[in-house]
Amino acid sequence: MAEVHDADAALDVIARRDSAVAVIFSRPGEGVALPLAARELAQLGVPVFPCVPGGKRPITTRGFHEATTDAAQVVSWWRQRPTANLALPTGAASGLVVVDIDVHKVDGCTAFRNAAHSGLLPEPLAVVTTPTGGRHLYYPADDEREQRSWQVGRAGIDFRGDGGYIIVPPSQRMVEGRRMPYRVESVAAGPVARLDAQRLRDFLDPRPKYTPAPAPPGGWPLDVARLASHVANRPEGERNLGLFKAACRMAEHGHSPREAFDALGLAASQSGLGEREITRTVGSAYRHVSVYGPRHRAPVRQTGAEFGDDGLRVAASASGRGL
Repeated sequence: MAEVHDADAALDVIARRDSAVAVIFSRPGEGVALPLAARELAQLGVPVFPCVPGGKRPITTRGFHEATTDAAQVVSWWRQRPTANLALPTGAASGLVVVDIDVHKVDGCTAFRNAAHSGLLPEPLAVVTTPTGGRHLYYPADDEREQRSWQVGRAGIDFRGDGGYIIVPPSQRMVEGRRMPYRVESVAAGPVARLDAQRLRDFLDPRPKYTPAPAPPGGWPLDVARLASHVANRPEGERNLGLFKAACRMAEHGHSPREAFDALGLAASQSGLGEREITRTVGSAYRHVSVYGPRHRAPVRQTGAEFGDDGLRVAASASGRGL
């Protein structure tokens, strides 16, 4: 895909992509065939790629990184797999970001209503009902800054931006043995405002104010205050790993596990981790450093296969673009 350097040109590209998605989503019912929808989106400048029929796992070897607007490639993909689900990368790649409201594991409707009532969710470009009863709210991407994907599991809301992808209509999912479609619920009649994803995240997952632990006599040989601040400010989904890495640094600098717990425990607790999890993670970090030494990762077993973007194991392919 060609790079766009001019700001006005970038805005124009995003507007055209938004319009393209609105056009496809405005089609009544489920009458548009998947191969046709994929080709039309590609021709209108929206990069797409195929996922397994009835599922969310990419068929392409490199997942959403192989999304393209090359109509010939898109036609070839869907000629081989006519029922392949249709997906597009979110963020700058497509000019679209998506708020994903889950109702399966955690009911995200309450958090959604609270965020909407607080003015954090402007009218979306489109609303799609998912096969499991959730919702996808589509917004234009912010062309002036990166918008990384994130998730707030306890709120039941994810954000699909840079580094993510989304399954789009007229795709279907297999749910309890039945094929359930992604249904377009509404499409905006005019221009829509951009979403402030960071404000939404801060609202859904407020970070407690961090109060640093007092340093021992003589101070810390390592910049422990910085490590603790990093731990305290990790978002949900990254807190445990952040604590693990910080504890590894302290172990490498000769601090005892008790010193690591005293220095990092409060920060980890304020980030949302429980005492048992903090104790277990610090202990795991010290065992890791003891076994593998400083700044080394545990060896990874080679299997001749790789993992797809959804974490499922897929066979390695000799072709970078094959199905």
